[in-house]
Amino acid sequence: MCKNSLGQPIGPIVPNWAEPRHPDVKTLDGQYCKLEKLNAQDHAKNLFVANSRSKGGEIWTYLPYGPFAQIESYQEWVEEMSEKTDPLFYAVIDKKTQKALGVASYLRITPAAGSIEVGHINFSPALQRTVMATEAMYLMMRHVFVDLGYRRYEWKCNALNEGSKSAAKRLGFSYEGTFRQAGIVKGRNRDTAWFSILDTEWPVMELAFSRWLNEGNFTSDGSQITSLSDFTQKIRHELTA
Repeated sequence: MCKNSLGQPIGPIVPNWAEPRHPDVKTLDGQYCKLEKLNAQDHAKNLFVANSRSKGGEIWTYLPYGPFAQIESYQEWVEEMSEKTDPLFYAVIDKKTQKALGVASYLRITPAAGSIEVGHINFSPALQRTVMATEAMYLMMRHVFVDLGYRRYEWKCNALNEGSKSAAKRLGFSYEGTFRQAGIVKGRNRDTAWFSILDTEWPVMELAFSRWLNEGNFTSDGSQITSLSDFTQKIRHELTA
């Protein structure tokens, strides 16, 4: 434990620390999908059509906006969001069809602390539970740690959103606690569950993602052979054996 001259415990020195830059790339390219900086002209129509397949509007329940009944109102929202740098929105593009099927963003971008969050994740039914969905999260995560040099990657969600909490854990995020009465969304109380991945944990996760995304890990109908969580556990065991 580090102590100062007064005998008080203090945090360790962060060696070679330099503030990471603000994310600004326009495209993150993967095997199955790519992420393009959100813009209304290229993405709004396809996103609206894809989101419309959520007949009950369940994809909007935990978001502070939506659902959008008309494409005009959705287009306005996309135009507004595409001009922001925090949150910085990306559209998730299916490389086979070249159509946008969902969005995600970086937000609460704090270079001075080396901290950045992923959020505003809204995947249409056509994107949910697909290889593309996982790869999109991997591409954003890799960009943060490898290209930009952030120390902390956060995931926050409504504490009642079991799907989001399960996704965070599957992707390697660690649960840190719940902030009670953290906000009011659509007139209702929101308790917020916090998750994170640290730069020191990234090497294990990068290896797990690369093994999971390998074509040999999927059957001819696209079903996974080994889960991402199993790869993560196996790699951690290999490194500590």
